[in-house]
Amino acid sequence: MTQDELKAEVGRAALQYVVAGEIVGVGTGSTVNKFIDALASIKDQIPGAVSSSVASTERLQALGIKVFDANEVERLAVYIDGADEIDHQGFMVKGGGAALTREKIVAALADRFICIADGSKQVQTLGVFPLPVEVIPMAATQIARRFAGKGGQATLRLKDGQPLVTDNGQHILDVTGLAIADPAAFESEVNQWPGVVTVGVFALQKASVCLLGTEQGVQTLEF
Repeated sequence: MTQDELKAEVGRAALQYVVAGEIVGVGTGSTVNKFIDALASIKDQIPGAVSSSVASTERLQALGIKVFDANEVERLAVYIDGADEIDHQGFMVKGGGAALTREKIVAALADRFICIADGSKQVQTLGVFPLPVEVIPMAATQIARRFAGKGGQATLRLKDGQPLVTDNGQHILDVTGLAIADPAAFESEVNQWPGVVTVGVFALQKASVCLLGTEQGVQTLEF
């Protein structure tokens, strides 16, 4: 199977975790797009969704799924999203699609985080994929220096030759050269640095379940 077909398979598999009659949290990215397309087939069973990005909101609405503002919702039964990396404990790196802050906000509303990913995303130690960090622009250089002190190299993410601007009006640093041995401690530390909006390590809000698309079918990992 192609990577695209694996993504479609885990997107469909995630439907079993959608709770009928409840609003579902929806993430961002190519794998989530497959889930959104599948979700349209059961849209009459749910009131709607809370979305973590403008792109996902537009896709949901185009399929006739109502999108609620996160401020309208007290809790979600599940949040379904992809990952750029996931380890064997359910800790993740996310933010390749630049929506990491909103993804954390929606994930914080949910009782369970269901990660959907193809098998290439599973790693032993987080840090191979460049770590996204959403930052306030005036702090970008000093935050890059702090990562250099940890052995990392931070690069400002560009789009069309200009700094990429997130849905929140901020910038993204992508950090390479890290091996994140203690994801929870790392997340807690970096989130305290002045100017960091959020770091793309999801350890404090790790996955409850990962549906991993493999050549042998969808593998269910529970953490």
